[in-house]
Amino acid sequence: MTGDTDLSPARLRRARHAIAAVFCVHGAVTGSFATRIPWIQEHAQLSAGTLGLALAFPAVGAALAMPLAGRINHRFGARAALRGLLVLWTLSLILPALAPSLPLLCLALLFYGATAGMSDVAMNALGVETENRLGRSIMSSLHGMWSVGALLGSAAGTVAAHAGTDARLHHLVAALVLTAGGLVAVQGVLDLRSDGDAQAPPHFALPPRSALLIGAIGFCAVFAEGASLDWSAVYLRDVLHTDAGLAAASTTAFALTMAVARLVGDRVVDRFGPVRTVRAGGVLATLGGLLVIGVRHPAGALAGFGLIGLGIAVVVPLAFAAAGRSGPAPAQAIAGVATITYTSGLIAPSAIGAVADATSLVVSFALVTVLAFALVVGAAVLRPKPPVGRSGGGSAGKAGPAERDEPADIRP
Repeated sequence: MTGDTDLSPARLRRARHAIAAVFCVHGAVTGSFATRIPWIQEHAQLSAGTLGLALAFPAVGAALAMPLAGRINHRFGARAALRGLLVLWTLSLILPALAPSLPLLCLALLFYGATAGMSDVAMNALGVETENRLGRSIMSSLHGMWSVGALLGSAAGTVAAHAGTDARLHHLVAALVLTAGGLVAVQGVLDLRSDGDAQAPPHFALPPRSALLIGAIGFCAVFAEGASLDWSAVYLRDVLHTDAGLAAASTTAFALTMAVARLVGDRVVDRFGPVRTVRAGGVLATLGGLLVIGVRHPAGALAGFGLIGLGIAVVVPLAFAAAGRSGPAPAQAIAGVATITYTSGLIAPSAIGAVADATSLVVSFALVTVLAFALVVGAAVLRPKPPVGRSGGGSAGKAGPAERDEPADIRP
């Protein structure tokens, strides 16, 4: 990568804050959309079943489009690619509320998902490059900022829905504000470009084998996340027979522990390294799953879902970081991992429901517990080999956080 020649500590700090703001903007679009789904369902006159069909299209669009992100990055450079893709993503928020029927809503959500996936890959690739140059972990807090953005977007959407605001107006205003904010934020990110003699990545290509292994770890974490977010309240209501308020508190406990853990997770990663961090997280998530299925009491379930959120919080950020260092085409590897994790998030809720129908919700969360334990077993794949040409005695520059798994003297 070439481009930005000013890599002073002050410039890198500004770049870190800028990419964090980009993550926040990206999350705010998701939060803004999610809160108005009931309005969109009513506007398009959809049943619950047809709405579920439409809501599968964002994941389909993302999976189809994410492999293109590497080519776009190579062609235009990291900053210009991120600028264009982020603008498409923020403006795509306008489309779903305008769709008056199922076919048009599916098309709108296909585009919405495609731009979400490509901008997701672009910002994660740039986040990894920024992390490499800083020489310390930042990916966890970047994903924490995405969670903050999602909370802000959902809070604004909740206010708009409570006030009875037409979602078309709400999403138009939100899209324009977020587009402006995203453009300002992108100005501060690193301006990185591929070397002039570097071969352009293919339009579509399978990710490298190393990225598939990393993606498997991300799959386990995202499966546990999707299952807990969508089914924890149902578990408390149907299995433990709690009231609706206490059931909803389980989802809140899970989401809050994830957000907080991601915001503070970089210090843990810098202190212990990614492999130890994910193994410890896998132990916590496994204990959480055992509490959920073994302690038939609301307090145990709440604590269990909180531990699952705490344990899996940093796994996906570390998977993206490891993918970005796993080979010569970071964006392609990140796209592969992102495709796997998006797929996991798509199938997890329905898989939990299918297992529950065949057996019980307790068995469903036993499956989640097994996948949480897989993080303990498979964490070593997050320790990639050092780049070619770098040796222990002749290394130039700082080692990226994923290239070490021992405590290091790292200062902010």
